[in-house]
Order: sequence, then C-alpha cells, then structure tokens
Amino acid sequence: MDCPSEEQMIRMKLGEFTSIKELSFDLVNRNLSIIHENHLDKIQSAIDSLQLGASISKSSEYTGEISKENNKIDRKILWLVLIINFTFFLVEMIYGYLANSIGLVADSLDMLADAFVYGLSLYAITGTFAIKKRVAIASGYIQLSLAVLGLLEVFRRFFRVEEVPDFKFMISISFLALLANTLSLILLNQSKSKEVHIVSSQIFTSNDIIANIGVILAGILVLFFKSNIPDLIVGLLVFFFVVKGAIRILQLSKDTR
Repeated sequence: MDCPSEEQMIRMKLGEFTSIKELSFDLVNRNLSIIHENHLDKIQSAIDSLQLGASISKSSEYTGEISKENNKIDRKILWLVLIINFTFFLVEMIYGYLANSIGLVADSLDMLADAFVYGLSLYAITGTFAIKKRVAIASGYIQLSLAVLGLLEVFRRFFRVEEVPDFKFMISISFLALLANTLSLILLNQSKSKEVHIVSSQIFTSNDIIANIGVILAGILVLFFKSNIPDLIVGLLVFFFVVKGAIRILQLSKDTR
C-alpha cells in the first residue's frame, strides 16, 4: 500500500463488511490494521482480489476500545472545508459571470470539484460501499461535464472578440478565495490523521491556493495589457486540472467494482 489510491481501493472494497469496526492505515510502513468481529477469511479474500500483494503479518484478539474521537474531529474539519468550498463556488461563479472572467468561473468549478472530494472523504469515514460508489461516479461525471463545457467556452472566446474582464473582480474575489483556501488548509492540518481522505484533501487545497494565485496574476496582466488572453490561459489550465481530478475519481470507481 504505497499510494493513496490503493488505500481508497481497500476502503471501498471492505466497505461492504459490517463486521469491520475500524481500519487503520500506515502508508509509510505499508501496514493495515483491521479490527473486526469475524469473517477473517472473507476479508483476506477481498483484499487479495485487489492484487496488491498483501499478506497477514499478525492476528490476535483485540481487548481495547474502539476510538471514534479522531473520526469525529475529521468529520467536523471536512464539513467545514466542504461548506467553505461550496460557498466560494457560488461566489466565484456569480462574480465570474458579472466580471466576464472565465478564470473566475474555472476556479469556481475547481472549488465545486473539491467540495465533491471532501464529500467523498466524509463517506470514506462513515459511508457504506454502495453510497460511496454512487457518489464517486456521479461526482466524477458532473465534474467532467462541467469542465468540458468550460473548455469549450474558453476555445469559443479565443476565436471571438470578447469584452475585457473586470480585473478588479478577478483580483478581489480570487484574493478572498485564497484566504478561504488558506483557512481550509489550516483546518485540515489540525487533523492528526495521515490517512488518504485527509492527506488528499490537503493536496487538493494546496493546489487550489496555486490556482487562486494564478487568477490574481491573470487579473494583474489583464489590467496592464487590456486583454482577455491572460484570463483565458488561466481558465484553460484550471479546467484541465478539474478534468484530471474527474478522471481520477471515475478511474477509482472503475477499479473497485
């Protein structure tokens, strides 16, 4: 288990076992601890079907208590960053339309994509196998559809004379989004968990900060050059990131059928 996608594959594969009470992943040492009531043979067979080269290193009776405190903290953090991202999806979408900025619109869809990821992360903690798969597939296709429409709009604007975007909205709204993503990253870093649903969320949020800075720089270039080209370039790059994220989610769903 040397990558986050493998952990998520295992989580989704074992999500159908009600006898499993807790999963604890150690990605660094490639270890997985499973607290369960019974069905060890079936659990091992399910993991073996993923062909990850897993083997049982130790099996013993567990006499301690199953701690849910960390999961409660993670759920609270993920709900907060989900609300932040969805709120700024709406804000950036509205002001992107008002400012005629495809960069802001693209960044808003990136925020929406992250909101889907955080939702999936919540299901990774508490959801059932069937729910996780349905949400993953639906969110992947929604992201992909929106990103493709956005890319088509970028290409349309490349070949038409368009009004220069309002750089004031681009800079100010992206700056607020930058603050929101910075707050989200601070919240995520408060989690003690090193599991994939938290680590991947930290990576997505760090990438969002880079996208926010890109839109701010594009707004500055629009101001100096009086052209919509910087806005289109940034929009194009952000849409490609959204497409890449959607494909990853759909591939994960396919691999865990």
